[in-house]
Amino acid sequence: MEKPTHHIFVCASFRAKGEPQGVCHQKGAMNFVSYIENEIIDRGMDGVVVSTTGCLKACDRGPIMVVYPENHWYGGVESEDIIDEILDAIEDGEPVEKYLIC
Repeated sequence: MEKPTHHIFVCASFRAKGEPQGVCHQKGAMNFVSYIENEIIDRGMDGVVVSTTGCLKACDRGPIMVVYPENHWYGGVESEDIIDEILDAIEDGEPVEKYLIC
């Protein structure tokens, strides 16, 4: 496996006991993981990988996506259209300012 150029983390709201309880889970963040993976393949973004995480502690802004190595934290990721904007931004090398939370 080659080192990824980008790593996308999707908050899955898992807590220490393994139960998803947070806002990201309640707002369907897990449903977006397969969409993101398919879009990455369709776009030929070979160096991009996706992982789910435990709670990222930004529940008031969820669902949350974090893109590394840029360390862009996106909040309110509630639709495929927003995900498309974020993936476009990764391809363009620019953040989507309106969804950045830090």
